[in-house]
Amino acid sequence: MTVPSDLVAMLSVIDSGARTQEDILTGPPHPTPHGRSFGGQVVGQAIAAGGATVPEDRHIHSMHGYFLRPGSSSERMTFEVARLHDGRSFSTRRVQAYQNGTVLMSMIASFQGIEDGAEHQESIDLTGLPDPESLPTVWEKYGHLADNGRASWVLNRPFDMRYVDSDIVLSVEERTSAQRLWLRARDTLPDTALLHSAALAFASDYVLMEPVLRRHGVPWATPGLSTASLDHAMWFHRPFRADEWLLYELDSPTSQGGRGLAHGRFYNRDGALVASVAQESMIRLPNSTD
Repeated sequence: MTVPSDLVAMLSVIDSGARTQEDILTGPPHPTPHGRSFGGQVVGQAIAAGGATVPEDRHIHSMHGYFLRPGSSSERMTFEVARLHDGRSFSTRRVQAYQNGTVLMSMIASFQGIEDGAEHQESIDLTGLPDPESLPTVWEKYGHLADNGRASWVLNRPFDMRYVDSDIVLSVEERTSAQRLWLRARDTLPDTALLHSAALAFASDYVLMEPVLRRHGVPWATPGLSTASLDHAMWFHRPFRADEWLLYELDSPTSQGGRGLAHGRFYNRDGALVASVAQESMIRLPNSTD
């Protein structure tokens, strides 16, 4: 039996015992250097909260959420789940995240039982792609910055992330709107499909802005850089484990008006497309008035 990891705790939601027309659950905080709640954790907890109200044989296949206001990373989050629909094949839930009575994020998610049907995907050639085990860890690259409080946000993530292309933590070596990295949860997770979906949503948000920043030669360490996730959409295509290596392929087709759009695709080591993600972010560069 696996001992629950920090990631499991971060994604745990509990029934508050409160009773209204909606289900009320709460989730623990996840401290960040800037004091704002991390959008990936909010989305992951929202998925866990919504999934707690559907039959176990129905799995999340899509979610669409909007971040409305920043939250505090030192306070618990409350989730209000509305059971919008339970049909023969699909269940739909609206999940709203609150702190101090104020809505911070609103999400609608759909869950479906397992069905047979037509299946295809565009192929991906993994030949020649370096194995994740051969790539350096963030600790090997940036462990010397461990005493820097802001560096902890990169070093102490509950996911092992290894870049196929160069990272953009301190500098940008390649100005392109595409990047690839391998990732997996650092600890073995329980065999619960909902937890693995919530964990992948959590992980997806860490680097979704990077193709936009990379395209403009802006590293994370840029003084005065201001960013925020505006929305988050995700589709879960095939079974996967978030504690096994997944290739995260990202690109940004456009940025304008202080906003950047990014797409991401997750593949397992056999080349199966297991999930897709899209997000628009606010990105204000230094000296920008957008």
